[in-house]
Amino acid sequence: MRLIHNWKAVLRYAWSIRFLVLAAVLSGVEVVLPLVVGVIPIPAGIFAALSFVTVAAAFIARIIAQKEISDG
Repeated sequence: MRLIHNWKAVLRYAWSIRFLVLAAVLSGVEVVLPLVVGVIPIPAGIFAALSFVTVAAAFIARIIAQKEISDG
């Protein structure tokens, strides 16, 4: 496995990476949620659903050309 030549630009500008980071944060919140369920009234499964939507957006963003990043 080899990195693409412009991997730094991809990490910085690619929307798919941004969506995947957001999905990771939402998954982390889903894990921590049981600890604060009595303090903050949040419906069960909301962060799991948001994480699913975010991963779907990352998939779509991955196949759409982004002008900030040249082909690599």
